[in-house]
Amino acid sequence: MKAFETFRGRVAPLDRANVDTDQIIPKQFLKSIRRTGFGDNLFDGWRYLDEGDPGKNPNERQINPDFVLNAPRYQGASILLARANFGCGSSREHAVWALEEYGFRVVVAPSFADIFFSNCFKNGVLPIVLNEKNIDELFDLANADDGLELTVDLAAQRLVLPSGAEIPFDVDPFRKRCLLEGLDDIGVTLTDADAIRVFEARHRERCPWLFDALR
Repeated sequence: MKAFETFRGRVAPLDRANVDTDQIIPKQFLKSIRRTGFGDNLFDGWRYLDEGDPGKNPNERQINPDFVLNAPRYQGASILLARANFGCGSSREHAVWALEEYGFRVVVAPSFADIFFSNCFKNGVLPIVLNEKNIDELFDLANADDGLELTVDLAAQRLVLPSGAEIPFDVDPFRKRCLLEGLDDIGVTLTDADAIRVFEARHRERCPWLFDALR
């Protein structure tokens, strides 16, 4: 997993509440567990006017000019601003894979569905919970003519606005460490690799009969 570093990114405002995982990545695209190939179909039902199917060339599809991610000013956005209960619905991890592959490293919202929230951390995406007042202020700035760029400083747990104003946010210490060090669940386990090898060697010495069948 890619380590999370301090960066400055453009904000795309998705002004919708209760965005579920089927809207983030529709069910017909869940035919792979390779974690790649989903970015082109992120918010497929909203980004395109024609019906999406696996294998369709996105460059040959009908773009919805009214959807926020298709606006030229939001191209290259790496921070998604959303409303309450983002990521509700089914527990598909593909939703986070699609967001990450599209280019989003951060999702900011007043609340998230629990499983989606956890899946973000496991895949290198930082979900930030802010109060409604802060969210409304960020939407106003992101919708303004100049748009909005934020500096995301995970180590200091703060968002920095172009004005220099800072918005602090909370994050679980263990999850923060995993993001900063680029550790997924397997990576966390491997940090104890030496202790695991010592345990396995001792276990083999104490209970050799358990390993005879493995020869």
